[in-house]
Amino acid sequence: MLYLHDVWVNWFEGEENGYNVCHFFEWRKDDSVELLDQVPIIKVTPELFQYIENDLLELPSGLLTEVFQKSYVRKNHERIQLDYCFVVTDGNGIIAVDTIGYNIPIRKSRLIPRQEQMVYDMTAEVEGNSYNLLSFLNEEQKEHHILSPSPVIMSGLTRKERQLKQLLFMALDQLHSSKNPSEIRYWYTEWNPTSYQHIQDSTFEDIWTQLYEEIKSGWSDRHEQLCGRIVKGQPFFEKLWEMEHEQKVN
Repeated sequence: MLYLHDVWVNWFEGEENGYNVCHFFEWRKDDSVELLDQVPIIKVTPELFQYIENDLLELPSGLLTEVFQKSYVRKNHERIQLDYCFVVTDGNGIIAVDTIGYNIPIRKSRLIPRQEQMVYDMTAEVEGNSYNLLSFLNEEQKEHHILSPSPVIMSGLTRKERQLKQLLFMALDQLHSSKNPSEIRYWYTEWNPTSYQHIQDSTFEDIWTQLYEEIKSGWSDRHEQLCGRIVKGQPFFEKLWEMEHEQKVN
């Protein structure tokens, strides 16, 4: 088995979408970066890599058996054994995984560029293993929705923009649950003032859908202004907004 040593990881917990597992250049000063003393490297098929990177589903038992208790984390000069922790690649992407004892990829991290290149070099001649993924794959494809946006919708955005866009979607989802026609007309007019007359006779669902369709692509100053206004007066959303504007990248 191949191993990587002295591996810096920045765990993102409970992330089902790979776009939220930030690459090294987006790591922040207050992220909890950890040092893995030793971690096994697994080469898998592209299908299995996508499954691990973009879902929180059960991992193949063969994979878990192969990596069981073969990794160690170093904390306060102590070497602690981990049950199911590994670095996985399909030759095109790389991600570190720690199940924290479960059989799903609870924690995920990218690697620093130098160590990513080491993994690519070490596995260049290794064939990817599917670990019989198809034997328990759900035939239904993963469905994206407003609280778990498609990678296409989040593509090309910075970490801050992704976080704010997800906050805007959370606020928009809350608006949908309120079913308040006056409120949705107000917010749509904030976004698109020229359409005030056009939407006066539209239903709540039509206006909400039109607003979502217009804001779901890209990110701009208009998006950020709408987000800032729509979360105002809502303590939980306001806190997320403030936290994101206080962050600094390494």
